[in-house]
Amino acid sequence: MKKKKIIFTSVLVIAVGLFFIPSTLTGEKNNDAEINSALPSHVFTVRTENAEVRTLQSYLEVNANIVNGHQVTVMPDAGGKLVSMRVGLGDIVQKGARIAEIDPSRPGAVYSLSPVYAPVSGMVVSSPQTVGSTVSTATMLMTIAVNDSIEIEALIPEREVGQLRTGLKAEIRLEAFPGEIFTATLTQVPPVVDPVSRTKKITMRFDPQSDGLKDARINPGMFARVKLNTRTYEDVVSIPQEALVEHRGKTVVFVLNNKSNAGTPFVEMREVITGVNVDREVEIKNGLEMGEVVVVQGQQFLTDGAFVQVIGKRI
Repeated sequence: MKKKKIIFTSVLVIAVGLFFIPSTLTGEKNNDAEINSALPSHVFTVRTENAEVRTLQSYLEVNANIVNGHQVTVMPDAGGKLVSMRVGLGDIVQKGARIAEIDPSRPGAVYSLSPVYAPVSGMVVSSPQTVGSTVSTATMLMTIAVNDSIEIEALIPEREVGQLRTGLKAEIRLEAFPGEIFTATLTQVPPVVDPVSRTKKITMRFDPQSDGLKDARINPGMFARVKLNTRTYEDVVSIPQEALVEHRGKTVVFVLNNKSNAGTPFVEMREVITGVNVDREVEIKNGLEMGEVVVVQGQQFLTDGAFVQVIGKRI
């Protein structure tokens, strides 16, 4: 009898244990699930930048040549033999200076030498005649480039001519003087486009304060690189170009949102309307406000609502 009671008691204990243990185990699993469900399943590392208000300066970069803007051809008043040339190529002359002499004598007659005077002040840029040559009143003795007449000429493609107007400022860099920057102003914009090259030849002059006009190192024929400032966009909201993503035919950005129940920030995918692009800084006309934070690196893996970890600014 006692043996039966012991067996019955053992069976009862085992049954009660089997009843309570599964529910206890089930409760622990549910708690773990609740904890895990509160944490993001995937967190993407990203770099960010703030949308800021900036002034963007649009510009054109073109090759150019240094030329003489005003040249005067010198011809003698009398024909005869060229007996002296007092100046040569590259010399600086003053207006009224005696620069050559012509002997107009004929066989059987002797005449006084006919002097040739500089009609303007400037630099001799061409001197094709040599002493002993026979010249006439239509012979070019030399060409003088007028002082302060050095100009910069550049060809602008037809697609860019709508931005041109006199008064635009430019930075001039010369291959001969690396690291030096001269300033210039756009002075001439022709009214026609060359039908062959589809370009406009514009003319710029060095600004007086840049010393480009008076710098004897700057010579006609030099190669120049021109940065012509065209239009200024003031106080525009802009972000780096790499923040932009094409999504189903729309331009979107991923905006950081720190209001997450899990304590981990997430991103919102937002469509934006872009404007001018200057040096990879893009104007945002609509869709962003100043101070909002956008993802600039790592966004190729993101979707709307994705959790992220910000590891710093863009590199």
